[in-house]
Amino acid sequence: MANEPQHQKGMEILTQYNLIGLAIGVGTFLAIGVFHPIVIKAEYHLGTRCWWLFLLAGLAFMALSVVVRNVVASSLLGVTAFSCLWSILELFQQQERVRKGWFPRNPRRRYPWDGSDGQRAATDAKPSQGGQ
Repeated sequence: MANEPQHQKGMEILTQYNLIGLAIGVGTFLAIGVFHPIVIKAEYHLGTRCWWLFLLAGLAFMALSVVVRNVVASSLLGVTAFSCLWSILELFQQQERVRKGWFPRNPRRRYPWDGSDGQRAATDAKPSQGGQ
């Protein structure tokens, strides 16, 4: 037991105390929490044209999850893969949230709803705060 690699000792502890499900749950929670700001920043700086990066990352994490033999690592790689794929949908929904004014738009970028001069359409403009 003294010569066992550290990752095997950690796996034994998770198995012995039946903590594998909790470890995967915490990893899933963290993956979702990490991808939320990534999607927001990606849409702000790159728009929806970066969706294919999430697709490639998702496919790569899927392949890794099949190759890795450790059940916890494989599960977390799978969760990360599907978080990447779900982020494609979220990227387009984030653009819609920007259009509605719920999130800030990048002033250096053109959006699909911008007029030909690159300015916001009159229907999308926020009303002015009278008297301020």
